[in-house]
Amino acid sequence: MGKLVLKTNPKVNEVFANYPDSVRDKMQFLKELVIETAEETEGISEMEVTLKWGEPSFVTKNGSTLRMDWKERSPDQYAMYFQCTSRLVHTFRLVFDRKFHFEGNRAIVFQLNQKIPVMELKECIKASLSYHKVKHLITLGI
Repeated sequence: MGKLVLKTNPKVNEVFANYPDSVRDKMQFLKELVIETAEETEGISEMEVTLKWGEPSFVTKNGSTLRMDWKERSPDQYAMYFQCTSRLVHTFRLVFDRKFHFEGNRAIVFQLNQKIPVMELKECIKASLSYHKVKHLITLGI
């Protein structure tokens, strides 16, 4: 794996700064996990960190956009969102059924007090960031 080139929209930092204190560290952890996973994933040399629908989003050349956010209407949880028309969340359910709480075919939802299964989540992130290279595989390379 080579050096990852990050292109970050400065408005992303504004979104993180506006999260409540109780949430900011959790969201920052997810962001760092996505970046770390991208750095460790073969074939990812560049990633854009931007806003889509006002939410921090991660875009790679051969991936499916991965978003994350905390919403005021559900203050005790935050989530990682995946393209609902992809096979991502369906596959995550098959492989990691009891490890995560899912919302439909679009998200993995975390409770603020939950311990995150890091290794399993990194597999989900990797599948999303390289989706167009692994979508032909039964379990997306997981």
